[in-house]
Amino acid sequence: MTGGYGGADIIKDCTIGVDKGEIAVIVGPNGAGKSTAMKAMLGMLTIRKGHVRLGDKDITALTPQARVGEGIAFVPQTSNVFTGMSVEENLEMGAYLRRDDIRQTMAQVYDLFPVLKEKRRQNAGELSGGQRQQVAVGRALMTRPSVLMLDEPTAGVSPIVMGELFDRIIEVRDTGLAVLMVEQNARQALEIADRGYVLVGGVNWREGTGEELLADPEVRKSFLGG
Repeated sequence: MTGGYGGADIIKDCTIGVDKGEIAVIVGPNGAGKSTAMKAMLGMLTIRKGHVRLGDKDITALTPQARVGEGIAFVPQTSNVFTGMSVEENLEMGAYLRRDDIRQTMAQVYDLFPVLKEKRRQNAGELSGGQRQQVAVGRALMTRPSVLMLDEPTAGVSPIVMGELFDRIIEVRDTGLAVLMVEQNARQALEIADRGYVLVGGVNWREGTGEELLADPEVRKSFLGG
């Protein structure tokens, strides 16, 4: 993918991929094009060159809403819950495109995130930051996606909560979904990643398994504190 926001290209021949049952992580310095790459895949900006494919289907020309219909779910970094609604109402909002019985999916979300079942009548705005993130991920799962995209899911949470969120993300992957996330906490994210991409200046600087990138001396020196 090559593109930007109308001026100079921010991502240049950038390639990102994730398979079902995998976690892929995009890391890199601020301004590297991580969020731009994700927005391009979501259809939130026009790419000048390249393609976005979901399975065997080219979805490059589809709107963001049409991509949701094809199986992509996105959790933004901020403003990702309806604070004045209950947890359960938030989850129901995630199923707004569906016309079938959502109760089984709701039960699956509560199995993944037991704290949400416990607080299902409580307003999302009253929850902790980590619990709100679980609501946001749960709402995305209500669309029954094949790909779950997360933009910095651990931003602003404590190390303990970060670990808990990553544990839940692993559980989501283990249900067979493809999980793609942009993450500033590079070391912790690569520890759970099946594959990782390091973007620098909008290009693929390094890619490999999470384990390979953690062991790469240049990655360690540049992004992981040596």
